[in-house]
Amino acid sequence: MALRADDLQAHLAKTLAPVYAIHGDEPLLALEAADAVRATARARGFTEREVLEADRYFKWDEFVHAGASGSLFGERKIVELRLASGKPGPQGSAAIERYCERPAPDRLLLVSLPRLDRAGQSASWFSALGAAGVVVEVWPVERARLPDWLGARLARNGQRAAREVLEFLAERVEGNLLAAHQELQKLALLAPRGELSLEQVEAAVADVARFDAFDASAALLAGDLARYARVLEGLHAEGEALTYVLWALAEDLRALLALRSGLDAGQAIEPLLREARVWGERQARLKAAARRFARPPLQAALAHAARIDRVIKGVALGEAWDEFAALGLKLIRGSKA
Repeated sequence: MALRADDLQAHLAKTLAPVYAIHGDEPLLALEAADAVRATARARGFTEREVLEADRYFKWDEFVHAGASGSLFGERKIVELRLASGKPGPQGSAAIERYCERPAPDRLLLVSLPRLDRAGQSASWFSALGAAGVVVEVWPVERARLPDWLGARLARNGQRAAREVLEFLAERVEGNLLAAHQELQKLALLAPRGELSLEQVEAAVADVARFDAFDASAALLAGDLARYARVLEGLHAEGEALTYVLWALAEDLRALLALRSGLDAGQAIEPLLREARVWGERQARLKAAARRFARPPLQAALAHAARIDRVIKGVALGEAWDEFAALGLKLIRGSKA
């Protein structure tokens, strides 16, 4: 069984499975999901807890021993297995599969691991976890949903804020939910319950936003020039590798040009997405962008990306971050011409 992290509390209110596997790339939400499982288990009599860190030196006999049923009058126990690499190896895979065939009735297995790719999720040991219990999928909070997420978190502290305040707060904490949680806790201490003003939030909340190169690409393809410039500024300040930023932008621009060319030739969008190897949430972004941009500005943007590559390599004059900004300005303004 697979659940999104948002649906976990409703599930736990009804039942407690013998096995939970939490995987994702958002530490705060993964931690909160694990805390929710632990709290429910404790309320149902699982009073002991054993944590196993399955690193490269881990002996899987320890897992087998921890997962074995105790004595008739033994305590019920939570066995936490932390797979930082997301790869248990042959011995670990076999041990997990054997356990999942017949979970011990006085044990609850809680597995924590990073987000797995498609091949990892197809592995037999991961499938065994889902068959024996629940796989909890933790996804990052998308930028468009972040103000509402922050509003819900403020409400837990008895506070609320207008939309413009939530938007300002979202800009300060985007891409860094652990820091966002800390800033909201700070607001709970420094500001009174009730309505928060923009001045109160500006005075209390630090700028802890974190971006990656694909945030720049997402802003560019959405036609949001202000956000694109802000993300570039953040990446520059964080020392992000120029080659990685260029790769992320060029990857999406090439895929988008292929989609636009196919649509102009009368082809359907779904086969074009598969042919361009566009999967998951990236599909919606590129579908919308394919309606926004025509081929000529996309071709010009790719030519500009090639120039940036030469600037990065030192064979053309210019400053790469300025060129990234110019690329976005020309592409977005060209789409509105």
